[in-house]
Amino acid sequence: MKQYFQPEIETMPVEEIKKMQSERLVKQVHHVYENVPFYRERMDAAGISPDDIHGIGDLHKLPFITKDDLRDQYPYGLLAVPLEDCVRIQSTSGTTGRRVVAFYTQHDLDLWEECCARAIVAAGGSKEDVCHVSYGYGLFTGGPGLNGGSHKVGCLTLPMSSGNTDRQIQFMTDLGSTILCCTPSYAAYLAESINERGLRDKIKLKAGIFGAEAWTEEMRHDIEKNLGIKAYDIYGLTEISGPGVSFECEEQGGMHINEDHFIAEIIDPKTGEVLPEGSRGELVFTCITKEAFPLLRYRTRDIAILTRKPCSCGRTHIRMTKPLGRSDDMMVVKGVNVFPSQIETVLLNEGYPANYELIVDRVHNSDTIEVKVEMSQEMFDDLETTIAQREKKLVASLKSMLGIGVDVKLVAPKTITRSEGKAVRVIDKRNLYQN
Repeated sequence: MKQYFQPEIETMPVEEIKKMQSERLVKQVHHVYENVPFYRERMDAAGISPDDIHGIGDLHKLPFITKDDLRDQYPYGLLAVPLEDCVRIQSTSGTTGRRVVAFYTQHDLDLWEECCARAIVAAGGSKEDVCHVSYGYGLFTGGPGLNGGSHKVGCLTLPMSSGNTDRQIQFMTDLGSTILCCTPSYAAYLAESINERGLRDKIKLKAGIFGAEAWTEEMRHDIEKNLGIKAYDIYGLTEISGPGVSFECEEQGGMHINEDHFIAEIIDPKTGEVLPEGSRGELVFTCITKEAFPLLRYRTRDIAILTRKPCSCGRTHIRMTKPLGRSDDMMVVKGVNVFPSQIETVLLNEGYPANYELIVDRVHNSDTIEVKVEMSQEMFDDLETTIAQREKKLVASLKSMLGIGVDVKLVAPKTITRSEGKAVRVIDKRNLYQN
């Protein structure tokens, strides 16, 4: 029996979806043009007025927006409603200390939580379930989004947040958690810990909703085997709303995008040309229902493919693949966005030359990151300050910038191989993306 949270929307005929998108897009374009000077100036510069947008067929006329634009407009430059109408902010980490802050009205929160509720129901969730949310809470969108979605469904919600594995397992066994929501790497660690303790037969989990970092099909199969569950992918960005922009159904053949709230495009990342369905390219989203912080044609930098191939679950909304890579140099490590430029900023501020390598790996299903840094000749010749002291100081500075712990290895001058072309700064050994 098929399960939907909002069947009339999730199974809506495609032509009706497109009609709804067109109506909402026209309204949204007028909303941002009238209330956000940034959009008005950008559209005026492109020679576009709201009256030129009659539906989704005109979407390509609108200019793109990027994460750099969001940082430049921090904190209030993209706010489309009076601040007193906002009830919450969420945030991502920034590359140079300036963060991306997203605002929400109560209406925005309700719609976001409905999107997460759809994901939970697609994973088999109902009011009879115990939803164990081990995503981080606070400014990170993972915990609040799935928490709200669980409430919408009517599940008993355990707002566990991340960490404290012993407590996680105790509540999981004592309260009979049936749906686990967390990063895939933490799910793998929980599975390992549960099996080490001999508690597998005490666990009642049936499904997991995992996102916030890239993961392979091999990792999915391992988690499913070790926890005895079905593992579902979920996708989202703080800039767009958070988790729930798209989600997997029982077919596990791509994530359905909530098209009544978001219009998806695939573009050539170099030219910006819109590509036809089935093409591999950069994923772009337009928010058509958000009030406080609506983004039009936001470039995610995620590489993906879209398809409208009919799905056995009965949902008619377009599907996207797992992200197949990035069109920029951002990495997701332990669920946190990490840019090489962040690390370079710290190194330069601490007086180190810009010769370094980032080595990212996944050991026992947990991400690791090592920064190999060249010392200057003066540092190398300094006998008063030990290498261990310097490494300890850099570890602290990098954790302050990134929000996660990293290993630091200082090496002698001219140790790191030079390149005649673009320097290869990142060595990612995780093999996360499909070919």
